[in-house]
Amino acid sequence: MSHSAESGLAAGAAQEGERLPAFEAPNRIEETFRRLGETGGTALIPFLTVGDPDLDTTLDIIEQMEKAGADVLELGVPYSDPLADGPVIQRASARALEQLITVRTCLDVARKARERGVQMPFVLFTYYNPILQTGLDLFFEEASRNGISGLIIPDLPYEESEDMLRRADRVNIALIPLVAPTSSERIDKILRSGRGFVYCVSSLGVTGERASFHDGVDAFIRDVKSRTDLPVAVGFGISGRDQVERFAELCDGVVVGSAIVRTIETLIPDLMNADKREDALLQIREFVAELKV
Repeated sequence: MSHSAESGLAAGAAQEGERLPAFEAPNRIEETFRRLGETGGTALIPFLTVGDPDLDTTLDIIEQMEKAGADVLELGVPYSDPLADGPVIQRASARALEQLITVRTCLDVARKARERGVQMPFVLFTYYNPILQTGLDLFFEEASRNGISGLIIPDLPYEESEDMLRRADRVNIALIPLVAPTSSERIDKILRSGRGFVYCVSSLGVTGERASFHDGVDAFIRDVKSRTDLPVAVGFGISGRDQVERFAELCDGVVVGSAIVRTIETLIPDLMNADKREDALLQIREFVAELKV
């Protein structure tokens, strides 16, 4: 996108170098991990795809997740070419894209959830292109105003992240780094620019439920924790309470994505049925509550 095109999209946003008004301070992610650290707790970080199966249901599910004990919530922006996502989340993205969900729709969902009284931090999980198409200035202004505390961009390499980090810092949004076992030679550089928490990828490949993890994952997590003062969360493949308990011994937070998205997928017929909707929402709440350790 050209500079002029971006400027046109961002009409009315703050000019380059001008500090945008922060939505919240201190950052809710930092406050959440500080509180959990004082009690020895582990953050439960569920993931959902915004707009799957529709926006009203997404808002209801967000409320149920907080009631279930979720500490931080990843709001997944549906994307047509998700390099990090396995088949379950790809299907959810396809369903959401049929609803014409965009980045700005997802930001609006965050705002509406806040208006309903939801307090947990929101981390927007999105690829770089939807942000670029929105316009960088406009994106960060609206993310800040609508209650986003963190941002994960899986296709933005550390080497190209300086501009995004500067913009995120300006509005008190944590640009959360992803580190994988294959990042070993770059890990210190990645961690130095990290904010909020570090997202350790527990498995090579894309997201999805797994019965086992590679042999070196425990040593990898311990190595990352030894190199940073940031909280460390683990994700990719974690799908049940036993696995949550296993990783809770090693880290400060556990991300569960595909298992929750699959649960929502199986309940879509009931979620779309007025007579069965409340029971379906309760089943999602119970599934998430079972993951909280």
